[in-house]
This record gives sequence, structure tokens and C-alpha cells, in this order.
Amino acid sequence: MSATRSRANPGGARVLDMGEVLPFRQRKPEWFKRPAPGSPRYRELNKLIEGQGLHTVCKEAACPNIGECWQRGTATFMILGDTCTRRCGFCNVKTGKPTFHDPLEPLRVAQSVKTMGLRHAVITSVDRDDLPDLGASAFVGVIRSIRRLSPGTKVEVLTPDFRGEEMPLARVIAERPDVFNHNVETVPRLYPLARRGSKFMRSCRVLRNAKEMGGDEVVTKSGLMTGLGETKEELLETFQILRDHHVQVLTVGQYLRPTRDHLPVVRYWHPDEFAELEREAYAMGFDSVAAGPLVRSSYHAEQTLEQAAARR
Repeated sequence: MSATRSRANPGGARVLDMGEVLPFRQRKPEWFKRPAPGSPRYRELNKLIEGQGLHTVCKEAACPNIGECWQRGTATFMILGDTCTRRCGFCNVKTGKPTFHDPLEPLRVAQSVKTMGLRHAVITSVDRDDLPDLGASAFVGVIRSIRRLSPGTKVEVLTPDFRGEEMPLARVIAERPDVFNHNVETVPRLYPLARRGSKFMRSCRVLRNAKEMGGDEVVTKSGLMTGLGETKEELLETFQILRDHHVQVLTVGQYLRPTRDHLPVVRYWHPDEFAELEREAYAMGFDSVAAGPLVRSSYHAEQTLEQAAARR
């Protein structure tokens, strides 16, 4: 049996067969330029998070919007450690056998949310297929702790698919997070390539079940990347499937290759193309859509929630 060499080449066999791809070191288009984060508030929050021993997707995934989001009072915390049990071809979070999980983590996250004065906290996690409840109890603990210590903060959860099991999902939805987010990430055709271990329709069912369980009290949300070789027609078909599964908020952004061992970028979508995708998505009936090269799942999360609430 061959050893897995990289996310782009599992087992040493190249699985990416989409024609021309862009070199890893190629200069990115000018619309990706962002000033390096370094404001006093950014440095203050960064010191606080590191001092608490917490993980944020903002840093783990090298998000280009970290400075802007932290300045606006939004941050994304990653619970259940920093090691994922799955190996998605696009993700910069390390994979392997997770270590011990700190039972006091929900309280530490909530204390940081309160100290940071966040208006909107996004809680996500690595996949923890090794845990009996797949990590649901940790989400429950964080939601409860934030509601207790910082009741004015909106809480958005960005969960794994819980392998499609309904009980872990029901436990999370019973806490009535303001937003339930689960990203499908890419179009169905590319799932065997980009999301090994996940299934597109299973993720869609998770979103539909979350809406049915939460009703009007919970806003449902999902996100996709462009740049892995999908077509516009495939993206629009995926948007419609998400709408058919009662997704209300949609985010669409450009994939950026973290390392040489990750899937390469096939092409960079132009801002005008994202604008067209956004118009098409609104025409399908989404309550809020954010589409752009640097849009990420948590980008302007507070504003998209407000927009969705206003449309309802």
C-alpha cells in the first residue's frame, strides 16, 4: 500500500485531472491585495487569544480578512483542538489523530468572547469522527457559556456534517444558535477530489434537517469555493440545490492554495463573475448572499445575519 504523500496526491497517485492549473508561486491578481493586519486592536486580541491557548480559524486557515473582521467585532473560534480526522484537499488545518480535548474549553471561549467585546462569535471545529457524539457536546457547551457570559453576542455555529447522524445535530439546534452554518465547499462533481470522506447530499440533508429542527429561530447558511475547476453552470445548480434544502444565507469565495501539497488553483474568478453569481443567487430566493474573491464563510457574518433577519 502506498503512503499518502499529499492532499493533492493521495497515495502518490495524481487525482487532479482537470487540464491546466496555475503554478503555486504565480503572482495573484491585484484584487487579492490586503494590508497586513497590525492595528492596536488586532495585536490586543491576538495576544489575548494566544494567552488563553485558543485556536481561531482566522489564524489557522490564514484568512486574508483577519484584520478587518477582528476590527469589526467578529471572530471565528475553532474548538475541539487543531487536528482534524479528515483530509480535505483544500484545507490548511492539520490532519491526524486528535489529542486530548479540554473540557473547560467552552468556558475559556466564552470568557474570551466577553473580554473581546464581540458582537458576533462564530464557533467551528475540526472534524472529530473519533468522538462518540462527533463533537456535538462541545458546541452545546460553548453556546451555553457564551449566552451566560456575553448574552448580547450573536452566536453562529459552523459544524461538521456529524456523519449525517441526526442526534448530534438535534443537540446543537436545541440550543438555538442564531445561525447554523455547514459549508458544502464545492460542487458535487468535485467531492471525491476535494472532500474525501464527505458526501454532498449528506451535507445538504444536514442543512435541511437543521432548518426543520430550528424553524424561524435559526438561520441556515452554507458556503462554496471557486477555482477548483467547477463551471458557472455547476455552481448555479449547486446554489439551487441548497435553496431546495432551505438554506437562507450563501457565501462564495475564491480558493487560495495554502501549500504545494494542497490542490492547485485551476483559475481565479474575476470580481465581475462573483457579482453575477451573487445576482443569480438572490434571484433564487436567498435572504443574504456574499460573493467575492476574498469572501470567506465568516466574512461580514453579523451583517449577513441582519440582512437575513430583515428579509424575513
